[in-house]
This record gives sequence, structure tokens and C-alpha cells, in this order.
Amino acid sequence: MNILQKASFLIVCIWMLLPGRIDAQNISGELKKWHKITLDFKGPETSEDDVINPFLNYRLNVTFTHKETGKSYLIPGYFAADGNAANSGANSGNIWRVHFAPDETGEWNYKVDFKKGKWAAIRSYKKFDSAGFMDEKTGGFDVGESDKSGRDFRGKGRLQYIDERYLQFAGNGEYFLKCGADAPENFLAYDEFDGTFHNDGHKDDLVKTWEAHEKDWQTGDPVWQNNKGKDIVGAMNYLASKGMNAVSFLTMNIEGDDQNVFPYVDYDTYDRFDCSKLDQWEILFEHADKIGLFLHFKTMEVENQGLLDNGGVGLFTKLYYRELIARFGHHLALNWNLCEENGDWVKETKTFPLESADYIALADYVASTDTYNHHIVIHNGEWFDEYYGDKPKITGASLQTNKPDFRNVHKQVKNVLKASEENGKIWAVACDEPGDAQHSLLPDAEDPNHDDARKNGLWGAMMAGAWGTEWYFGYAHPHSDLTAQDYRSRDFFWDQGKICLDFFNKNNIHFWDMEPLDHLISSEEDYVLANPGTSYVVYLKNGGNSSLNFEENEGNYKVLWYNPRKGGKLEQGSVKRIQGQGKQSLGIPPNDIGKDWVALITKNQD
Repeated sequence: MNILQKASFLIVCIWMLLPGRIDAQNISGELKKWHKITLDFKGPETSEDDVINPFLNYRLNVTFTHKETGKSYLIPGYFAADGNAANSGANSGNIWRVHFAPDETGEWNYKVDFKKGKWAAIRSYKKFDSAGFMDEKTGGFDVGESDKSGRDFRGKGRLQYIDERYLQFAGNGEYFLKCGADAPENFLAYDEFDGTFHNDGHKDDLVKTWEAHEKDWQTGDPVWQNNKGKDIVGAMNYLASKGMNAVSFLTMNIEGDDQNVFPYVDYDTYDRFDCSKLDQWEILFEHADKIGLFLHFKTMEVENQGLLDNGGVGLFTKLYYRELIARFGHHLALNWNLCEENGDWVKETKTFPLESADYIALADYVASTDTYNHHIVIHNGEWFDEYYGDKPKITGASLQTNKPDFRNVHKQVKNVLKASEENGKIWAVACDEPGDAQHSLLPDAEDPNHDDARKNGLWGAMMAGAWGTEWYFGYAHPHSDLTAQDYRSRDFFWDQGKICLDFFNKNNIHFWDMEPLDHLISSEEDYVLANPGTSYVVYLKNGGNSSLNFEENEGNYKVLWYNPRKGGKLEQGSVKRIQGQGKQSLGIPPNDIGKDWVALITKNQD
């Protein structure tokens, strides 16, 4: 061995002993807690249309284990074409990929399981043949602390259902309240994504450009294929700039209202996925994490509920959810919505609804595949009675109401929360389609004040114990649930949504310890959220002078007021202090006494 060979050998040996060394063939991402870490392996050369289906007949799983705690995660991987499909448009290659978002600092080790065989991706059969290449490969890396803050979810941690009414970030312990857009449901029907949906003859007129939001794209924001994606990235930026923190989208609507969103290579093939399009989705979703937008995955709409396996949870259904989880399950703030309007019979498309047992089985499969245990919700078509209790893996409701003035939002949120608790498991409930299908949240041009939406929908949900709202755009109006391409059509309302979030988040209100107790207020139509004897939030729809019943909780209470129309600081009204128990007058708000106001009553600690 000459001097040069000896030096090279020594360098390799030193590298192998260095902390943080990586044994995967390629790693990308920052090695930090809560950050997306991607491991790429060189596997068999194949393609989206290969005779041996790379999505179905191979199974890549990687188990990550934290050395100190022993905590372990089994993460599904996927075929990633050439590893740069978002930009290259490739449908073939030899790169196999897994994403991991570690929840501990320190040393993580991994082991690869790569098998091949008939339907290997969705079967738990133990004796599949090794697929060779990286199978049984092991390695490790070191993870440091995150350096993110502000809206960036990587500074907060994974958002988790914790058997309570509100979701909580695992990193900083913060409870999350959401407000954002539930429409358009075909958000991802974007003309700069790859795929055949632009011109396949299925409602191509509904494909979006999102050009109104190109101006919201900022230098340094992501694009693909040199300059694509600015419009839809800008749409997300706009929502975040308005203080919104949630966005909703369908990931499959082959049947139904739009028919332009699906993860597949074409409209009719359900076991082959479009690698470049899904990589482009991932670019968008990764940006959402950074700017603080919760991802509401509506995995199918009612017309598609019997499409894949004739109403069962079979091969195509399992493969669809496995691919979604493998590609996107690492994101920190998301929920899996099993179906929009579950159980409805769709006469026009002869679609048979899944039975409740099928949805329960589907939730079991999703929960077993998503090792991060993200929130699993179901949308109402039929009511939720069959899904309550400890056994189903469903952890909450994505609630839809049906009144144009939103008047039943408050009552229905309370009803679902009460029913879930009575049946043994407290759900986290969000009202994701307040209002009715025809009208719901009107454009600013038609309803600039949004009084009903604000009073009955937004505050009605929050004061009932919901963990958030998302807003549907009625089909009978411009910028509808299918045609919207400009979120500024509801610009005034997003301001009101932020005002609501600011009230709870900026005034140290422990809403997670409070219950809806409307019976405590003297006026029948108003709302109370309270931790009796400690703090009370009272929403008066029409201001005025109401009395709050403190019952036996005697104390010295401070009274401050908040303007839900304009926001700002807490203000004093005509009554500044309340001493005693039983029914006590709150006095009148600081001004505009005939309009809606929020009173915050807290017990003095001195």
C-alpha cells in the first residue's frame, strides 16, 4: 500500500468514527430535532409503469431507534424515481426514499427492511424475499436542537392528539387553535403541477392558475422546474400573512365535483403514483410547515368513497393511504380526514357508501401505518354515533353544519364533544365547514362585515370548545368552493379570524382548562367558556348589560373587554371589579354597546 492509499484509508477510518456519520447513500435536511431528514438509497432501477410494480410489489420500511431512550419509529418509504422528480419530471430511476422527523436530540440508529413480492407494500406477510440492495442496512446519525422560532412548526414540535379537546405541540407544550381556509377543496388542481389532469377531459375548465397570488411569492421561496409554483406558494403566503394557520385540500377527487386532484399517473390507474407531481406537492407542504400552516388532508370526498375497493378497505385503499403517509406523514401539523360527508349515497355516480365498520377498519389501518399517530378525523354526512368510544382510532370530528346564518355551529360542536366524552373518549372537534353549501362564507364584496359568520360561526365554535374553524365558500357565489383562485375575496374576514386567535393566544387564556357553560350568562343567545372560580370568557352577541352567575365561586374578579370586530388591547367597561358570588352584573362594554363584545373575567390573585 503506497502513501496515498494509506492516507485515503486513514481518512475513511476517521470518517467512520466521527459522531453524526451517515451510512445511508445520501442524506438531506438539517440534522435537528423536529426537522425533516431524508434518507435516499440506491435500489433497483425501475419506473412508474414497470411490469413489476414498484409501488405495490416492493416494501421499504426503515426503523429509527433513539439510542438513549430506546424510542423507536417504523417509517414507510417509497419509490422516488431519480430522486429529483419534482424538477426533472422523471418517472424512472433507482432512488428509494424515507423521511424522518426526530423528536429527540442525540444519536439515532436505523435499520432498513426492503422486501419484494406480490402486494408486498400492503401485506404484513413475514416471509417475503429480500429485495437486496439496502435491505438489512444499518446506520446512524446525531441530531441537535432546532434553531427555529415564530410560526415555523419546527420550533414547536409535532402537533398531537392527547385525549383532550385541544391538540398540543409536543416540543413546546403549546396548545393549538386554528383558523383558515376550507376552500377551494380543489386547491391542488394547479396547472403547474405535473400530470395528465390538465387535459384528460375531466372538468379541465376547473384547473387553477392561482395567478392572483403570484405577487405574494417572495424571493427565496420554493419553486420547481426553474420557475413553476410561485402562484400556489404565494397563495399559502397570503393566508399566513393574514394570520391564518390552516389550509385544507382534497388529495383525491377522481369522482365528484372537480375530478382534477389525484396522486396517480392518470385518471384510471389506482396502483401507480405520479412521482414528480407528488414531489411537487411535498415542496408546497414543506413550505407550509415553515410558515405555520396546518395541513388538513381530506383524503377523499363522498363520491369517491367506494371507488377504490367497492366500499371495502382493500388493496387500492391501503396502497393509497400508505403512499400518502410515506410521502407526507413526517409533517408536524396535520390531520388525516378519512372522508368528506361519509356515508352519503351518491345516486349520480352509483357510488356505494362505506359502512361505519369500513371507516373504523380504515382508521385502524391509517393508525397502524402512521407511526407518528397524527389526529384522525371524519367528516359528517351521516352522524358520528358509530365512531365514538375507545375502540375506533378516530380521534375527532371535522364538523359541517347546514344553516346560512351559522346559527347551529355552537350547539353542534357542544353536542359532539358531549357525546364523545359520554362514550368514553374525548374528541378534538373542529368546525371545518360552518354554514351551508350554497352560501357559507360570502365574499367581502357581498358581505363586508361578516356579522353572522363572526358571531355564530367563528366565535360560536371557539366558545363551544372547538379547537378551530376552517371556512367553506358557498357554490352559489363568485370565488366558490370550486372556482376560487384568490383568497383576497375574503380578506376582511381573515382579519376577524386573526382577531379571534389573538384574543386567546395573546391574553394568557388557558382555554384548554375551560368548559362551555352558557347557562351561567343571563342572556340566552350568548356564550360562556369558563374555568369556574378562576376565569370566564363571555361573548355577548349584541353587547348590552348581562349578568354572570359565579354560583358558589366567591372572589374578587377583574373585568376587561375585547372588541371582536377590531381587536386590539383589553379595555375597561363600566364595571371594573366584581366582588362576591352568585349573579353579578358585568356592566356595559367600553363603547358600541349594541354590538358584539367579549368580556374576560379573571380572579385577582393578590
